[in-house]
Amino acid sequence: MAHFFGGLENAKLPNNVYFFKKHNGNLYWYMSKEKNNNSILSEPIAKFFRGKNFAFLGTVNKNGSPQVTPTWIDIMENEDGEDGMILVNTAKDRVKQKNVSRDPRVSISIVDETNPYSMVTIRGRVVDQTTEGADEHIDKLARRYLDAERYTSHSPSVKRVILKIKPEKIFYLPPRYTEYLQKGN
Repeated sequence: MAHFFGGLENAKLPNNVYFFKKHNGNLYWYMSKEKNNNSILSEPIAKFFRGKNFAFLGTVNKNGSPQVTPTWIDIMENEDGEDGMILVNTAKDRVKQKNVSRDPRVSISIVDETNPYSMVTIRGRVVDQTTEGADEHIDKLARRYLDAERYTSHSPSVKRVILKIKPEKIFYLPPRYTEYLQKGN
């Protein structure tokens, strides 16, 4: 179930949303758990993956402590077009790659680059790791995040890996405090 709250009076909401009021006055909204209703491909969640928003990927270390890494992020549609997968490109034998090989559970937090008070957090599992297309994928991410044709840190000694993450729970906080952001610093 995806949870959404705060400042929704003027938000554009998906058709499958229903409302209730919380006792502290905050307006909460939920998306039903029916098939395709909490997809990362639906607006407004997909916009976080199209921008230059950094994601913070949380994994579990061998000793059970959390490990968090800021990273570039991407999404792809499944073949059936009904679900999405989250893609994280990393290098083989980095801490996050070792961690998800042992324990596939992850959490992801993404803050909107244009409004840091809007965010999405996702819990999911790494369901696949592949080197196929990983060098091309990191170049695609470099075009988005760096405006560079190629990833500048390519190295023959580094093997790139794409982590494919299946989202299980999605929490979205829509834009708020926009009147303060428009004032500038």
